Amino acid sequence: MLKVEHVSYRYPNGERDVLQDVCCTLEDGQLSAIVGPSGSGKTTLLSILAGLDSPSVGSVSIDGEDYKSLDLDRCRRERIAMIFQAFHLFPLLNVVENVCFAMELNGVAKSKAVGPAKELLEMVGIGEEKHKRYPAHLSGGERVILADEPTGNLDTANGDRVMEILQRLAHEEGYCVVVVTHDMSIAEAADQVLRMKDGVLAEQETA
Repeated sequence: MLKVEHVSYRYPNGERDVLQDVCCTLEDGQLSAIVGPSGSGKTTLLSILAGLDSPSVGSVSIDGEDYKSLDLDRCRRERIAMIFQAFHLFPLLNVVENVCFAMELNGVAKSKAVGPAKELLEMVGIGEEKHKRYPAHLSGGERVILADEPTGNLDTANGDRVMEILQRLAHEEGYCVVVVTHDMSIAEAADQVLRMKDGVLAEQETA
């Protein structure tokens, strides 16, 4: 569970708070969507949830542990996964090697990571014939998954496939999944919707 308590955030040398007194709880076993217009603070909130930025005021905790007391680099390796709209793949690693890399960071030997990596690729429709390709030749394990516009660069079929996987991870495997999106069809499929406006959590709805 992620808990955000009275969080405000202002960029260095900024003249106003990008987030203002945001409070919310994001539960295991739920898919939560953060929606709002550009500049509303959605991605800044996601960055704070990931521990990439620290609140100017307030606190964030995971399973009751305040981020201030944690090794956030280790937390991101072991407990929090991020999916970016821009893919951030390593151009000199092939498809399988890119997926293995995160497991290797957590101490899994490459020889043992290859099998699970191939299974994960099959889940998202990337067959064995593409496993040795490099990112330039492709068309456009954690408990918390933070996704910034995860379907933004995908066609409809692949976008639907990704959302089905995220829903399954939340509902069947108990992950806490948080998605920032402009796509209202994704928001409608979420268990909880947080609506941001001008840095304020304007509304929190539960399905």
